[in-house]
Amino acid sequence: MTNKNTWYITTPIYYPSDNLHIGHAYTTVAADALARFHRLKGEPVWFVTGTDEHGQKIAQKAQEAQVSPKQFVDKIVHFIQDPLWRSLGISYNRFIRTTDPDHYQVVQQIFLTLQERGDIYKGEYEGWYCLPDETFWTESKLVDGKCPDCGRPVERVKQSSYFFRMSRYQDRMIQHILDHPDFIQPASRRNEMLSFLEAGLEDLSISRTGLAWGIPVPNDPDHVIYVWFDALSNYLTAAGYLTDPERFSQIWPPDVQIVGKEIVRFHTIIWPIMLMALNLPLPQRVFGHGWLLIGDTKMSKSRGNAVDPIVLSQTYGVDAVRYFLLREVPFGADGSYTEDALRLRFNVDLANDLGNLLSRTTAMIERFSNGVIPQPHAFGPEDKRLGQIAAEIYEQVDKAMHQLLISDALSQIYRLVHAANKYIEERAPWSLAKDPARKEELENVLYNLAESLRVVSVLLTPFLIETPQKIRAQLGVDQPVESYREAIYGGFQGGERIRRGDPLFPRLDLREETGAEVKLPAEVPASEEFITLEDFQKIQLRVGTVRQAEPVKGADRLLKLTVFDGERERTIVSGIKAYYEPEALIGQQVVLVANLKPVKLRGILSEGMLLAGSQGQQLSIVSPARPLPEGARVK
Repeated sequence: MTNKNTWYITTPIYYPSDNLHIGHAYTTVAADALARFHRLKGEPVWFVTGTDEHGQKIAQKAQEAQVSPKQFVDKIVHFIQDPLWRSLGISYNRFIRTTDPDHYQVVQQIFLTLQERGDIYKGEYEGWYCLPDETFWTESKLVDGKCPDCGRPVERVKQSSYFFRMSRYQDRMIQHILDHPDFIQPASRRNEMLSFLEAGLEDLSISRTGLAWGIPVPNDPDHVIYVWFDALSNYLTAAGYLTDPERFSQIWPPDVQIVGKEIVRFHTIIWPIMLMALNLPLPQRVFGHGWLLIGDTKMSKSRGNAVDPIVLSQTYGVDAVRYFLLREVPFGADGSYTEDALRLRFNVDLANDLGNLLSRTTAMIERFSNGVIPQPHAFGPEDKRLGQIAAEIYEQVDKAMHQLLISDALSQIYRLVHAANKYIEERAPWSLAKDPARKEELENVLYNLAESLRVVSVLLTPFLIETPQKIRAQLGVDQPVESYREAIYGGFQGGERIRRGDPLFPRLDLREETGAEVKLPAEVPASEEFITLEDFQKIQLRVGTVRQAEPVKGADRLLKLTVFDGERERTIVSGIKAYYEPEALIGQQVVLVANLKPVKLRGILSEGMLLAGSQGQQLSIVSPARPLPEGARVK
């Protein structure tokens, strides 16, 4: 295996179901982000996913559908490949099916090899079998007489069977885990598997009789090879084992195998022992991630709480779904899924932080630099900071991805997004534009903002499918990202012409879904100097977001604002021009009087009023302390 030069990344191969849910997508999107990252680093990648198509469950479902098992799985597999994985941008190198001819041959040869070495023998099996999980269990492993994995009933099975000598490798397996602390990740899964091994391993029944749908045992066609023994071998088949020695030498062993925590035992005990018996190197890492929960419950079709990733992608876009899956939950831990949480990530992270940064930057380059990114001048300390942060992030994202800390990698990227937004407020380019003597300062600010967005577009490329190129297109860059090194700060030379476009992520209306409200004290002291509670309740105060802002022609004090109030965009004319530049207001949340009688100001119909506080020469618009859904009531 000394010729290995390719990152080999795998997900489990999935049971063929046309109801694969967002939890399955979580696994595959995470593996896809890793594959895309290493490709961006210029490293060859072999990324494998697929379907596990044999077994008693499939045979029964095909019989119920009155079709052959192969016809039954063919239809579903085509659905999984397209539209499911295509809609999520899954960039696998091979989609393997356990019905593929080369896999059939590899599984039978593995069986013969292990049989010849004395690791497979024939006997009689009597024990408990979980049909939904297609797993054999001893009496001692049952929980309240049920399957310890899924909690469903098991059936008593007694039949002739071939056995794999798992017990022979128990001590060697324990020692491997102790000697290779990164083999099973995270550490909690490692500890669970050590406990399982120390309790004692029994030989594994690896065949069934009376079942025609599966790979027959060589020279004994009455027996079909156990579906898990068959399925785990797919990682060898997909790498070219026995069929393509040159490819196999470049790919094997897997660098990382990503699995759900419920199948860690198969992938960290049965699977590596199979490899030990074949005298093959073990995977470098097996990572058992947590579940996406609905409330406190695992997502599944049988519970009626499965969420369709295709519907989500069609509703919110592939990038919003991928971003939520990769950012919301620290990789390895359980996390809760709600559609409100996805929508909030959409509005806050994608629309407010990233989308608004691009909108403001391109608007200011258009207004202050005739749509051309300026050439940078000598940077002062305040202008060097974005480049310093970008250099730190370049290293931190690389480190996080090698450690499989995918959520952390995205958090690092957003450090630059947040820093750029803060930089706008601190440097106030609209103020710099008023002073010709500060022209070079203004040009440095505009350059740094454009360059930060260019760097972000590179860093986001493994995670999001469409957004990076949309950012680049608005910055005037037509070439797709080809190398991670493009994230090194300083790529723009100045002189590039931008092409300002539509918002990356138009904000969603969260008001109906969340019912969020901002509470103020409900009781007002009774006094003739104060209004009554009834008077106050007549005023409709709502949270809105400024989408556009521009001076009113011929007016010294007025700005024309377009504010989305959760239901519609309304025009508000406000006398705050002396205190706010229009660009500084775009994307800001405000509190508005929503039921104020419309009035014309300078020929413009103003449909409300912003709340603001003032003292002396100071004025500040009233805003929520943290983002809220548009339309949230203030009361």
